[in-house]
Amino acid sequence: MVCPRCISAVKRIAGSCGLTPVDVQLGHCEFKEDMDDVTVKRFAEALRCDGFEILLDAEARLVQAVKDNLVTLLYSDERASGTNISDYLQDRTHYSYSTLRKVFSTAEGRSIENYFIALRIERVKELLRYEELTLSQIADRLGFSSVAHLSSQFKKVTGLSASEFKNSSTIERNSIDEI
Repeated sequence: MVCPRCISAVKRIAGSCGLTPVDVQLGHCEFKEDMDDVTVKRFAEALRCDGFEILLDAEARLVQAVKDNLVTLLYSDERASGTNISDYLQDRTHYSYSTLRKVFSTAEGRSIENYFIALRIERVKELLRYEELTLSQIADRLGFSSVAHLSSQFKKVTGLSASEFKNSSTIERNSIDEI
């Protein structure tokens, strides 16, 4: 799950399966009921119909925890303050960064850093579409060291300059959960 709408959808789906959610957060659900295999399968199928997936594998859960925490960081004020990604993830997952890095890169085929760059660029696209902030303000908000750094990262990832993207109405953003 990557957003509040996802949390609402999971709560709705759980209710339709006769489950009572006690705690639903990004990447984590707890229920009042104990679930047998039949209930888990029914819930998993209902989730799948709405594009969600239950992660029972420990490594898959850890990868999802890294992604969820990076999305949270991306939309928080901590990123602009220069929060160190490795420290941030270690504090929230309680795993060493070397373990996180190894599990993530094996599962995803790319580094945590490359994944976070892709997330940041999608956020830049989102903010450019809103047309409320300057490129300088976006760079500052997302923790880029300068507008030049943001621009070079943007060009490297998208193949376009930020202004080419902003001026094009045909180029679409990717959904955060598709990254």
